Amino acid sequence: MSERTALSERPALSEQTALSEKTALSEKNAMNQPAETPMPSATVEMEVPFHDVDMMEVAWHGHYVRYLEIARCKLLDMLDYNYPQMRESGYAWPVIDLRLRYAGPARFGQRIAVTARLREWENRLKLDYVIRDVESGKRLTRGHSVQVAVGLADGEMLLASPPALSERLAAWQASQSQTSQSQTSPSQADPSQTADEDAPATPPPTRGTP
Repeated sequence: MSERTALSERPALSEQTALSEKTALSEKNAMNQPAETPMPSATVEMEVPFHDVDMMEVAWHGHYVRYLEIARCKLLDMLDYNYPQMRESGYAWPVIDLRLRYAGPARFGQRIAVTARLREWENRLKLDYVIRDVESGKRLTRGHSVQVAVGLADGEMLLASPPALSERLAAWQASQSQTSQSQTSPSQADPSQTADEDAPATPPPTRGTP
């Protein structure tokens, strides 16, 4: 490769590197949250009841929405911002978008695990869901829901989530970070209490009159 060719390729490589760095930065700054910031998730297990299935013993597709609701309420309880707290803060949070994709059926008597994970919160409340078979771990259903804050007094939709949500999420994240640090931080041993493996053993003190 000639020096001229190498020089001509440098701008393209620089642009590609810059694009990769920009993409990585955008992903890290998604929702203005650092990549290491914990986001809450909750899982509930349940057994598909008889009254939820059709004549083929398969859960009717509409009941899956209720399964998601149960997991969502557990997650909101973790933040201390379930529907009663929403109402007390002056906001309703109606669902404006709900999507489900069925990969496999849930059947009568089957134990399933429903996981809800907070995905977005700054301008809307978006949760992702996965339903799996407890025994095999096979994914049965995935989906997401989107809710927005609406003032109870004026019925106006907010373009940004209110502090009632963001402050609770920040408090939960802080508590999780403290818990994680306390579990992973190495204990600081007292140097005076640390035994030197190479040092000779110290004989035990003798008692009585020398």
